[in-house]
Amino acid sequence: MPRHGAGPERRRPGPINPLRWKLWRRPPAFIGFVVVAELVALAGVALAAMSAPTPGTTDWLRLGLLFAGATVHIQLTRRQEERRRSRMRSVLIDLNAVWVFPAVLVLPVTLTVALIVAVRAQRWLIARRPAHNFVFSTVAHCFAAALAGNLHRALGPSDWESLTAAASLREFALILLAAAVYESVQLVYVGGAIALSGPSPTRRGVFGSTADNLLEAIATGLGAVTAVLLVALPPAVLIMTAVAVVFNRLAEIEQLQADAASDPKTGLRNMRGWSEAAGRALRRVRRADGVLAVLMIDLDHFKDVNDTYGHPAGDDVLTRVAGVLREATRPADIVGRFGGEEFLLLLPDTDADAARHAAERIRATIAELHIDTTDKRGSHVAIAGPTASVGIAVYPDHATTLDDLTQAADAAVYAAKEAGRDAVHLAEPAGP
Repeated sequence: MPRHGAGPERRRPGPINPLRWKLWRRPPAFIGFVVVAELVALAGVALAAMSAPTPGTTDWLRLGLLFAGATVHIQLTRRQEERRRSRMRSVLIDLNAVWVFPAVLVLPVTLTVALIVAVRAQRWLIARRPAHNFVFSTVAHCFAAALAGNLHRALGPSDWESLTAAASLREFALILLAAAVYESVQLVYVGGAIALSGPSPTRRGVFGSTADNLLEAIATGLGAVTAVLLVALPPAVLIMTAVAVVFNRLAEIEQLQADAASDPKTGLRNMRGWSEAAGRALRRVRRADGVLAVLMIDLDHFKDVNDTYGHPAGDDVLTRVAGVLREATRPADIVGRFGGEEFLLLLPDTDADAARHAAERIRATIAELHIDTTDKRGSHVAIAGPTASVGIAVYPDHATTLDDLTQAADAAVYAAKEAGRDAVHLAEPAGP
């Protein structure tokens, strides 16, 4: 992938001496997973290397082309990658698959591993992530490449230079299978480590967003194209260097656009992003003469959480509630952070009864949360059962514009709080 963990730790260089790595101060489950996974991966890579064919002159030339292309790509995009890395809140996709996946398909395992180590060492010198993160993700990457490469060769790929149209379909299927293995092994390794690294992992933090995974799929696809060029027209690999540099720039632009519409604490849409998406949804519903509901969710007594445990603990509560809202909503629903401890949901094709049912389900799920965090004194604490008040406004029953729907839902929240908090309240009907 190569995927890297999120959070501030990945931005700080750590000691080179393994005995001083912060790894040994992490949770026991995390340490156990990392150590066992590394041993399995190293054993797998060693076995694959022992059965690998001896590299020939063509293999060395191909390795040189891939390493040269990767080096130029890395050096020309180092500033872009630094900016992208500093803004990432989930896994980081570093686009090395453009150069490594071709090696998986056409080079012996020994040369593929050498390329991975050389390329990732350059990335590490730029990013300066903790040494144990670099070692773990590099070994996982080598293992994924070794498994995918051995499987591809075991299935007997044909000579690409003499393929017929019918045979090319089989070769394409083999490439897809190798890509699936290559990605899946890294996902298990890196995703597993991220899931065990903190008390409250989120699906986005572990697996990345849809945009992250689409970016990785495109990078791997470009890698397959690079492999074909490497076999059929080797000098044309240099063209992929320009393509990769432009692709890096486009990835940064897309991330900037996403950041402009996202809330940095929760990863949900901010008010700008939510209003734009909700406005489009309302226009679609209006054209179809349909209905929709807007839910305002306000966490009860949230100031007490900040005052008692500290603002970082409050941020953990917000993050967990945001995760609940993502998982409790449909793909077409639009979820955003209104500000402070308030969230907004737009539910298309939802009438008052369905909105009330959804609001009760969300309220009950939030009340079941148990959030492990650290208080302002650095002590471990568990915040159990945060509650929320929910206000509902329905189009066209309560309002016909987005601003009026939001205001009606906000007024309904205050009515719910006046009724005793931890409650759901439907907005008053619109006047004649």
